Amino acid sequence: MQEVDIGYPHSNVQRVLEPGFRTIRNRMVAAGLDEAYYDGARENGYGGYRYDGRWAKIVPGLMDRYGLTTDSTVLDVGCKKGFFLHDLKQALPGIRVTGVENHSYPLDHAMESIKGDLLLAPYEELPFEDDTFDFVMAYAAIYMLNLRGVMQALREIQRVGKGKSFVTLGAYETREQRELLEDWTLIGTTILHVSDWMEVFQETGYTGDFAFTTAPSLNLVRG
Repeated sequence: MQEVDIGYPHSNVQRVLEPGFRTIRNRMVAAGLDEAYYDGARENGYGGYRYDGRWAKIVPGLMDRYGLTTDSTVLDVGCKKGFFLHDLKQALPGIRVTGVENHSYPLDHAMESIKGDLLLAPYEELPFEDDTFDFVMAYAAIYMLNLRGVMQALREIQRVGKGKSFVTLGAYETREQRELLEDWTLIGTTILHVSDWMEVFQETGYTGDFAFTTAPSLNLVRG
């Protein structure tokens, strides 16, 4: 188990959180996880979740670290519209990929190149046999679950994988960092101190790689 930077691009511009930056109305809209969240106004979600090729720059590093080849099997938990899996298939034609989402909107609007590889299923009950996948990723996904759900999702990722995995989780080291992250997130539910996450990993038996999404990593500052 190791904390890993996979090279996902984050903006270097400070995100200034003014009072009332996001309201309960914004969070209620985002909670629908539908068009308003993905392709509606920025204050309610992504503000347009569109393919921009960013994963194509990250995939080579993942291939090297996790030994991915055209013979590999990969699962993306929280695949959204399938952008990562699309770029992975472009880099490794013939690789067997599967994406899982727990809500239907992104699957209905997924890239045509990957749509047939995606399915609707809860993260806490992945519909696969033990040791099915060579690599499992859950990027910006399981944080939306409550603690019980996150723990079960980690157990499932451990169960269906063969030992190589990567997850991201919301975390903090100070009270100020926690408050900034809680004010920023729309659907993030489980945000823990970094030391608490170590206990969660131990309890669930998770042994894969991880990265923490924090106020500093997102360049959040108080206005």
